[in-house]
Amino acid sequence: MQFTGNLLILENSDEKRSTLETIFNFLGLTCQSGPVADCLSYFDSNDSNIDVCIAGTLQSNEDLCDLMKKHTNTAFIICDPDNQTDFSEFSNFMGRIDKEPDYDQIISLLHYCQSFRTMRKISNKSSKSAAHLIKMLVGQGPAINNVRRLIEQVAGTGANVLILGESGTGKEVVARAVHELSNRSSKPFVPVNCGAIPSELLESELFGHEKGAFTGAVSAHEGRFEMAEGGTLFLDEIGDMPLQMQVKLLRVLQERQFERVGSNKLIKADVRIIAATHQDLEKMVEEGTFREDLYYRLNVFPIATPPLRKRPDDIPILIQELVNRHAKDTHASIRFTQAAMLELMQDEWKGNVRELSNLVERLLILHPNEIIDVKDLPPKYRGDAKFDDPIAEREALLDSFSTPLPDEITDLDSFDSFGAENDQGAPKLPSLPVIEGEDDMARAFVPTLSSEGVNLKDMVSNIEISMIRQALQQSNGVVAKASEVLGLRRTTLVEKMKKYGISAQA
Repeated sequence: MQFTGNLLILENSDEKRSTLETIFNFLGLTCQSGPVADCLSYFDSNDSNIDVCIAGTLQSNEDLCDLMKKHTNTAFIICDPDNQTDFSEFSNFMGRIDKEPDYDQIISLLHYCQSFRTMRKISNKSSKSAAHLIKMLVGQGPAINNVRRLIEQVAGTGANVLILGESGTGKEVVARAVHELSNRSSKPFVPVNCGAIPSELLESELFGHEKGAFTGAVSAHEGRFEMAEGGTLFLDEIGDMPLQMQVKLLRVLQERQFERVGSNKLIKADVRIIAATHQDLEKMVEEGTFREDLYYRLNVFPIATPPLRKRPDDIPILIQELVNRHAKDTHASIRFTQAAMLELMQDEWKGNVRELSNLVERLLILHPNEIIDVKDLPPKYRGDAKFDDPIAEREALLDSFSTPLPDEITDLDSFDSFGAENDQGAPKLPSLPVIEGEDDMARAFVPTLSSEGVNLKDMVSNIEISMIRQALQQSNGVVAKASEVLGLRRTTLVEKMKKYGISAQA
């Protein structure tokens, strides 16, 4: 390994300094040198550009130790025969030059310096990327920490990676993290969803085509393999790839070259492959729907992304991160009560992190800059709405209204006025009386369900519209007062008025 880098020689003796300069210049290396006191300020201001420090006689070992602690990215070689102190506790101490410099010894020391510099660059990059990785893969539980550990282990290699997990668990995030921590990070990361592209177009999409290769090919097209040259190609939903394309992909992985459709010119493929799927590939191999040889080519280093239901303790951290991300678009923020957070932590989250992200965005729109309680959550995320009993389910739906309803409304026997039809044949909702007080509220009612059925969404909307209009009328159009009458936050009432096109003077 030939050393290439910049050297700084700290030596007070002009004779020794001149001898060392001659040796290193002969080896083709760039040197800066001078008395210790004169060079220390230069060392401080050019720390990142100095790869090796040749340290001669300093005033004390403490001074030398301080230098090694301060300049941790610089390799140190001691050139003071009288100093036999053990500096092995410092990882950047490479060794000593004897009183009579030996060519082989210097070459050996420079080899150590080169190795140190290479490993230090990898370490620094990993350290920066690790912080980035924590932001990409949010969570502190053992499941997500294991994923981070696997990513860090495989990123620096060239091995193919197969990411397994349910939809919405962040498989592409993991793939990007592997790419970001690899030595290909400066090159493209090119994703392609194998299940979203028609089978007859997938070959052209992956390998490209020449002009006139098929009907509609009016110009040459660069495929994803060419786009990802030197970088990473992410094959998402690899389980959806047709068998015929699996054969062609396998050939590229084996030979590291491919041809565009309509061409016989071979193109080299310097690409790392990361594949992902939510399907059971081993079962597909047994059923003959996925090639066994391709499976083993891809499954060099598997990483399983855990479903959200298996990492409930990460949900509060994930929610905070998602709020911060969505806040950039919504210009709003929300907080959750402990009760609401506990409800969310108990959900099954069949859509995983993607579903959680959608919920957070929805709540930011509906309740901007508010505190989210259990009653603000959609019914499916509330424990009291998850039952098989139709009566209990109906009561939970009524509870989801922002305005508390009287007992008479929740009494099934009182639903006796529904069934009349309007001119269009649709069920007609009875008009609700203006609510003057609790006694009048008690006389309000909701109709029973007829055998013909009902559009529940429209029915609920009609009830809300009627109640809001009555509250505004009673409050003389003062929204703040109407919100108190309805038991709503003012911002919530404003959002509902916008939703239904109701003005304050309605």
